[in-house]
Amino acid sequence: GPLTTNAGVYTTLEQFQSMERASSPETRLNWRFQQALYRAYYDAYVRRRLLYETGLEESAMDRLREAKSMGALAAVDRAQEIIDRASTHPAEDWRARVFELAEALFQSIRMQLSVEKYKAISVDRGATLDTVDAPLNSRRWLDQRFAAIRKMENEADRRASIDEILNWTNPGPGGFYDDLGDPAAQPHLVRTADYASDPAFLNSAHVGFGGVGSYRKSFWTSAASLNDEPLRMHYADLDPMAQYKIRVVYGGDSPRQKLRLLANGSIEIHPFIAKEVPYRPVEFDIPREATRSGVLNLAWMREPGQGGNGRGCQVSEIWLIKK
Repeated sequence: GPLTTNAGVYTTLEQFQSMERASSPETRLNWRFQQALYRAYYDAYVRRRLLYETGLEESAMDRLREAKSMGALAAVDRAQEIIDRASTHPAEDWRARVFELAEALFQSIRMQLSVEKYKAISVDRGATLDTVDAPLNSRRWLDQRFAAIRKMENEADRRASIDEILNWTNPGPGGFYDDLGDPAAQPHLVRTADYASDPAFLNSAHVGFGGVGSYRKSFWTSAASLNDEPLRMHYADLDPMAQYKIRVVYGGDSPRQKLRLLANGSIEIHPFIAKEVPYRPVEFDIPREATRSGVLNLAWMREPGQGGNGRGCQVSEIWLIKK
């Protein structure tokens, strides 16, 4: 389940620490036990950082909400100081032990958990030690947004940019928002099969991933379908008299894949287009005839017959906005 609510991570660590204290020197040198310890300490450290850094970002947003009273630049500076605490005052619990166990695994079986230290082939090939301090909030994205705000000469523009940050997930009255990479925030995603009948997700949507970099956290993951299977969403209870548009972020780890979007199986919202890189929101109008019944079905597909690893149809965020 979600790491923020999974208290079992700490229980697991406590159980392994008990075994660690009671174990013989021979057992502590056993690479299988070392691997389990590495995972237990690593998971606990990540959860501690996630809770800490999530709290820092929430506090930073509170400071931005005070921009009207204290001024935009002052609010940005205060928010910047708060999110920077992840680096200036990091959560250190268990980090040193993670590095000790990585060294122990290199000594016992030459396990390469770092590119620089142990000559692993690349970070995304199991070099988990190199990402142990990767941000777990959107602070790199916020750094960019704050830098842009500081360059603005007009206070109204600065506040408008702050409002955009604060209202990122707000689709407006009568609208809908889905963070498609978050299983708890994708109410309109269609899953055509359950895990028991489709464990490889060949016919149903799953959570995919992409590069972290300087993107907003919601860009890191996506809803995805494999091969030529469409990715589908379903909306009901729409206003049949209204005009809608969508704002969408095409993310994932396959930036060269082109996507096409259809409404209700036959209405083309856009033809095959390349993803915007760096990833960013793009907008498209929904024809009135697509929502006249009060129901809207969306389906994305990648170019057929591409083969490869099967990925490409990946959508990170979507807003259905009532115009």
